[in-house]
Amino acid sequence: MTSMALAPRTALFLPASNPRAIAKARTLDCDMVILDLEDAVKPEDKDTAREAAVAAMAEGFGDRIAAIRINGADAAEHAADLAAAVASAAAVLVVPKVEDPATAARIAAAGKPILAMIETPAGVLAAAAIAALPGVAGLIAGTNDLKASLGIPSAAGRGGLSLALQTVVLAARAGGGWALDGVFNALADPEGLEAECREGRALGFDGKTLIHPGQIATAALAFAPTGDEIADARALLAAARGGAERFRDRMIEAMHVAQARLVLRRAGEPD
Repeated sequence: MTSMALAPRTALFLPASNPRAIAKARTLDCDMVILDLEDAVKPEDKDTAREAAVAAMAEGFGDRIAAIRINGADAAEHAADLAAAVASAAAVLVVPKVEDPATAARIAAAGKPILAMIETPAGVLAAAAIAALPGVAGLIAGTNDLKASLGIPSAAGRGGLSLALQTVVLAARAGGGWALDGVFNALADPEGLEAECREGRALGFDGKTLIHPGQIATAALAFAPTGDEIADARALLAAARGGAERFRDRMIEAMHVAQARLVLRRAGEPD
């Protein structure tokens, strides 16, 4: 994998063909902006969207991580998207429907770190090999496409995805990269979004991909350390002296110290 900054809690997809959405993204409190050239863009708008994405990257998104989702390897626009995105100021490329390490390696070798979207059974089975590649910054669980390819009804919950989701997290962690959960489609269901975010965090995901600005605050809170976690991390670091030792009626060691430091980094505090 390629080492990058702290993983985003909130990664917002928006169409690169929508200039108003791009402008608004610069005012939003999200960690990552992903300009989409794939599913969110009509076929007749692909070329203008590509140009708009490059221009938007040149202008920048402040301290947000800026990414472009290119069209997949089997799409007619893939080569042009890849060349333009690599030449742009984007920090990372998001690649849809990655199913084999060879494809991921070829795209990463073009010159930008990539986030590989795992959206098919073949992708899940190859996830560990994909995540281990140089140039792969992490994985995104493409839950909508996974449901479709596995034959899970769209209205069903995520129970049928449990093995696939945990596999994505395991593969990302084994490769040392980020793990981002899939999108939540129901825009008028904030309780459902919160529940899915908390489930994602419990599975080990770093953050969640989003499709609407109204989802940012809920996801950011769900994936942030709680006040109790922050207080416990501070106390643990203050008490730790090295080796295995007792802290608040539990045993801790170097692993727990590293976890506490990560909690404080996530909270924006010095450790």
